[in-house]
Amino acid sequence: MEITSINSKLLAKMFLAGAKNLDSKKDWINELNVFPVPDGDTGTNMSMTIMSAAKEVSSLTEPTMAALSKAISSGSLRGARGNSGVILSQLFRGFCKVIKEYDELDVTIVCEAFQKAVETAYKAVMKPKEGTILTVAKGAADKALELAEQTDDLVFFADEVIKHAEYVLNQTPEMLPVLKQAGVVDSGGQGLVQVLKGANDALLGKEIDYSIEGVSSGASPEKITAETEAEIKFGYCTEFIIVLNNPLSDKEELKYKAFLESIGDSIVVVADDEIVKTHVHTNDPGLALQEALKHGSLSRIKIDNMREEHQEKLIKESEKLAKEQAAEEQKAKEPEKEMGFVSVSIGEGMNEVFKGLGVDYIIEGGQTMNPSTEDMLNAIEKVNAKNVFILPNNKNIIMAANQAVSLVEDKQIIVIPTKTIPQGITALVNYIPDHSVEENKEQMMAEIENVKTGQVTYAVRDTEIDGKTIKQDDYMGIGDKSILAVGKDLKQTTLEMVDAMVDEDSAIVSIYFGSESSEEKAEEIASAIEEKYPDVEVEVNDGGQPIYYYVISVE
Repeated sequence: MEITSINSKLLAKMFLAGAKNLDSKKDWINELNVFPVPDGDTGTNMSMTIMSAAKEVSSLTEPTMAALSKAISSGSLRGARGNSGVILSQLFRGFCKVIKEYDELDVTIVCEAFQKAVETAYKAVMKPKEGTILTVAKGAADKALELAEQTDDLVFFADEVIKHAEYVLNQTPEMLPVLKQAGVVDSGGQGLVQVLKGANDALLGKEIDYSIEGVSSGASPEKITAETEAEIKFGYCTEFIIVLNNPLSDKEELKYKAFLESIGDSIVVVADDEIVKTHVHTNDPGLALQEALKHGSLSRIKIDNMREEHQEKLIKESEKLAKEQAAEEQKAKEPEKEMGFVSVSIGEGMNEVFKGLGVDYIIEGGQTMNPSTEDMLNAIEKVNAKNVFILPNNKNIIMAANQAVSLVEDKQIIVIPTKTIPQGITALVNYIPDHSVEENKEQMMAEIENVKTGQVTYAVRDTEIDGKTIKQDDYMGIGDKSILAVGKDLKQTTLEMVDAMVDEDSAIVSIYFGSESSEEKAEEIASAIEEKYPDVEVEVNDGGQPIYYYVISVE
């Protein structure tokens, strides 16, 4: 089989196949993250980035190469999440800069596009590190350059490029000691290889489902609501327990289930010699109760009107939306401020802290769900200010924030590269309204360097990293640059982490307890810290963050 050119129709299929292959492998790619934390997100971020572009590609009916290039570049740029997602979007952006000028692609053009992709991605990263997705992309581009002089066959070309990309990927542990220590290849590089493999399957004509979920069909909200209500075929969720007069025989149990199936769906019947627990969705709960009474007495009867619940939910959502719109309209009427703030946050407690410090708009996300560039743009739009500061509060969100800067024309956007929630809080505390944008930026940038952050979570797999042997379900205290403590006891591990952070210059320790902890347990830790470090002031706050039992800052 030999193919010497790719038209826009085939390229669209190749892109969608690459997107779907990455999406199907995202959980496996997440598991390659070096730190064995429960929110490993490289696969998720890359998948959400490429699927954002895939939705735009799917909406094109008869795409030209220029239209396809715009959909891929714009969709991935706005949908980019996390560092890996931003780099992937930049690879696509560079690739599309070249191909948009042609009606069909041959080996020479694809090779040129590979070179531009790598050049664009490397420029987007302030300090490129080898042993990452960038290295794998560069390896593929180098191989493409070599092959462009040897063949016109895109099938042979693609196969050899992918083989070499896999070879480079397998070398990444030799380039980054942290990968070798954890026994994994680079997760971002693996994601890129899966995109290439999926695209190659489409090139070879393999049978692939190209449909993309969530592509807009143009249905109005009213129509969608009506369809949702229509889907509620049986309106009453009915639950009860039968206290049996006599144990049900197999025949009686089957007959009872058959009756329930004749009047409803979502049936669950769990029986033993004394009771039968029943759950059924039906339009006539009375019939279910009457049938059940033939076998015994009833207890714990619970009947919910699902249509009513659905309507109440819709009403609440509409009221919430109306309030938000009214608040936005009110803000729009107010004079434009000189400076405003957008902050990424995790947990209700953290949200309240940021609101109290004057943040205009909070993007909920953080470590468990990295916001996209599009999320940043939407937030910026809602802040009525000439100059908008963005606090990413996570090292994996900074690139997406920086990418948003280049897409905003009517406001000045300033990204303060806060890598943790405590750094974001410190930045806001040091903001002075009377100072200029540049003075505030300089002050905040200087102060966040004085904040040490530790986060306590649990390990999702066995590994060895930073000289520490970690077993699945161990507690881990993760510092700014390394794992500071590992143990079986949550309190002890937390205190060991704090010991590694506190020094003779430390004055304040702030503890933010998460949704899986409590104020009482946090106070116990605070007391232990105060006892060991009497000159240090300790404060406890409800952070409400998921996954991390404690987020602790030392200043």
